[in-house]
Amino acid sequence: MSTPDNGPRLWFLLRGLLLAVVGVVCLATAPQAVNAAGQSVSFVNDVMPVLTKAGCNVGVCHAKAGGGQKGFQLSLLGFEPLEDFEYLTKDGRSRRLFFGSPDQSLLLLKASGQLPHGGGVRLAATSEGFALLREWIRQGAPFDKAEALKLTAFEIQPERGSVNRQGEQQLKALARYSDGSVRDVTSQALYESNDKAMAEVTDRGLVKIFDISGNVAVMVRYQGKVAVYSASVPLGAPVENLPSSKNFVDEHVFANLKTLGIPPSVLCDDVTFLRRVTLDIGGRLPTEEEATAFLASQDEDRRDKFIDDLLRSPDYADFFANKWTALLKNRRDDESDTVSNFAFHAWVRDSFLANKPYDQFVREVLAATGTVIGNPPVAWYKRVKEPKQQIEDVAQLFLGVRMQCAQCHHHPFERWSQDDYYSLAAFFSQVGRKPSGTRGEDLIFHKRGIATAANMKTGVPLKPGALGDAIPEIAADEDPRLKLADWMGGKNNPFFAKSLVNRYWKHFFVRGLIEPEDDIRDTNPPTNPALLEALEKHFVVSRFDLKELVRVITQSRAYQLSEVPNQHNIVDRQNYSRYYPRRLQAEVLLDAIDRLAGTQTDFANLPPGTRAVALPDNSYNRSSQFLRVFGRPEAESVCECERVQSSSLAQSLHLLNAAELKAKLAAPTGRAERLAKEDKPAEAKVRELYLAAFSREPRPQELKTAIDYLAEPAVGSDGSPVDAQKARRENFQDLIWALINTKEFLFNH
Repeated sequence: MSTPDNGPRLWFLLRGLLLAVVGVVCLATAPQAVNAAGQSVSFVNDVMPVLTKAGCNVGVCHAKAGGGQKGFQLSLLGFEPLEDFEYLTKDGRSRRLFFGSPDQSLLLLKASGQLPHGGGVRLAATSEGFALLREWIRQGAPFDKAEALKLTAFEIQPERGSVNRQGEQQLKALARYSDGSVRDVTSQALYESNDKAMAEVTDRGLVKIFDISGNVAVMVRYQGKVAVYSASVPLGAPVENLPSSKNFVDEHVFANLKTLGIPPSVLCDDVTFLRRVTLDIGGRLPTEEEATAFLASQDEDRRDKFIDDLLRSPDYADFFANKWTALLKNRRDDESDTVSNFAFHAWVRDSFLANKPYDQFVREVLAATGTVIGNPPVAWYKRVKEPKQQIEDVAQLFLGVRMQCAQCHHHPFERWSQDDYYSLAAFFSQVGRKPSGTRGEDLIFHKRGIATAANMKTGVPLKPGALGDAIPEIAADEDPRLKLADWMGGKNNPFFAKSLVNRYWKHFFVRGLIEPEDDIRDTNPPTNPALLEALEKHFVVSRFDLKELVRVITQSRAYQLSEVPNQHNIVDRQNYSRYYPRRLQAEVLLDAIDRLAGTQTDFANLPPGTRAVALPDNSYNRSSQFLRVFGRPEAESVCECERVQSSSLAQSLHLLNAAELKAKLAAPTGRAERLAKEDKPAEAKVRELYLAAFSREPRPQELKTAIDYLAEPAVGSDGSPVDAQKARRENFQDLIWALINTKEFLFNH
């Protein structure tokens, strides 16, 4: 007889031995388990779906990296059934399954809440899933035999449809197996809406639509396969008197709005267009001269011609180089980085100025060899050194595919596996580097040899392979990166052109056709598939002409719609029935304040007058509180989400009373000082300020208010009158400060 102290320990030891013995006997002698319907109970086809549906193998539960929870680990979403079988039946001396009395199995007791469980109740004791697991344990918990059915296809019915607001749609999930049989797995599948403000889905596949019109998708997942249900939710309002289409962009945008019954806003006026397109293409405000000439023009093609002027300007190259150098991680961590930072930025800017084809631009980055002095794109390899980081950045930035998950396991929402990940990494396995004559800079070269990358999990060496496509054999003396660039620039590549046009669409329309813009997958469909396909085709046919892409987008009537909503499209955020306003980027806003205040911000080691959008790297954020507060990125990620576009209290306080802003307003060579001294009517001075700030004339009430304020005498803190010249100067400072703090100035609209 054991003592009270060691009794529990002895009991668990005896129980473990008993379970092990019983388990061995059962596994050796039990036939394939049979469920109530007389069909074989399959671990893969029956047990795994139950565990997945219950959420046992999600990241926050037992699929958590580093051992799962409480020592119990499952593969993420059941992508590795054999491993899961081993964990369930053998790990921990088989303590989770009690073959002699299935109801006493820890797996069932914890999942049903009969024993304390950190994850709560995952399977009710009365549920079908609980009964199936119990039956599987009772029959000895066998694994599938070699001849067991294999899941070959998964589909959802219907695949698409139209559902009225506040309506419902029941989905039906069907699994097809290797013997041709079809099983209804609606209750076992997992469902997730891509826009929870538009629709929610029950665990039985009932889609419930809310009150927002547009397009919504539901991802349905079963046993490592996914399907998508797409629904249009019409508003049903009459769509009449549409603007005449300028190009194919309008045809697809307006066709979608007609289908949904969402009338678009009217076209914006010339003032709004001028300011909007100058900010979006040139990253700056229009000059007073540009505004005056444009608004006075009677040329019917003045908008198209102004777009072309912007595309030919160095402002376009500056602004888009600023965008791409951040995405390409042109970051300065040390003073020795200065040479590569400046050289890489200049190369990117010159590429946009010369309108280098996008596929050539990408090829020159990926296949760069030599030193940064002779070949500036080599600088990319300074920041992105490891093949894993290289393929993750390349996939996300140039293909719109997030591969990070596939390094350790099958991608949970896509078809990419670990083999796909390491096959892509193999393209960069032969990149060699050695010190160059420039401090802190390496010489990049191609190492001769067969390119391979070993799967971290299996250890199997894999040859270079593109996503979903085969790559011809690569000889030892061939640079695999060139083969990757060939595949990426191919006219049939399903990712390359699509990723870029979606990224640029978001640049001009605030929201991508696919959101996030770098997460392109079957389970994240575009809101307007026909438009995305047309843009992709146009980009390929134009031979990857970036300026032509910008031109076709900005010339469209869809881009030139007013930001003012009508009674029907006020809640629309995905169908481009109106322009969606956004706060100016940090660099653009700083330049805009300088232009309005008549000042300039000086940056170290750069010529006086250098615009903030022309800064070569992130190092200038450290010396500019303004750029930090307003969210200029640090170039640490290929995700555009690193740039902060939202408003904050710190930003408001900075605009209200920052010493930097006060100094600009009071600058001896600034606009306020000049206007205070000039001998011309107050009305003309106010008109100049409004043209500089908003590219428009002041409205009558604005003009009267401003003139009245400028005429007010100023008094000191003791009530004594202030010198007239000083009063005029301070009044102009106040007026400029007031204009800067308006939403009309701070936002592109």
